[in-house]
Amino acid sequence: MTILKPEKGLLLVAEPSIIGDVSFNRSVVLLAEYNKNGAVGFILNKPLKNNLTDFIPELNSNIPIYNGGPVEQDNLYFIHKIPELIPNSIEIANGIYWGGDFNKISTLLQEDKIKESEIRFFLGYTGWSHHQLEEELEEKCWVISLNKYKNRILGKTGAGFWKEKMVEFGGDYLIWSNAPENPSYN
Repeated sequence: MTILKPEKGLLLVAEPSIIGDVSFNRSVVLLAEYNKNGAVGFILNKPLKNNLTDFIPELNSNIPIYNGGPVEQDNLYFIHKIPELIPNSIEIANGIYWGGDFNKISTLLQEDKIKESEIRFFLGYTGWSHHQLEEELEEKCWVISLNKYKNRILGKTGAGFWKEKMVEFGGDYLIWSNAPENPSYN
């Protein structure tokens, strides 16, 4: 397996060794920003039991909300693949965009012009301070992976995504792909 350096647009896949970590156990994180000051990402495979209407009733939208990470969980964030509809979006990579004009999103949702497959909402985000991510990589908390899905990554959901990455990595990771989420259940 090729060792990659962190950069925005890549995936961080939680190593099996961080079992028990409430926030990151079996997580797959999309790095939305990476620079000398730190990194920001969103956990892609931890859907919550809430949808957008639970937080913004006037939108009347059943689009699910995901746990983006443990930082600022009182804020809603979003990534999408429709920059032509959402002004002020910032490209992460591979046709995936972060943020933009939320008033425009509200209008588009009310007019039913955004599909669930085009946008993903998160409560909170994952953040690392200067050198923190590098330290976690040295401690083997994460494996960096290419985002071979490009903007289709918005279709990846649930715990099966982490397992899929373990199978893709092969070798010793194959054993972990079928391990119970909580080893005490074994």
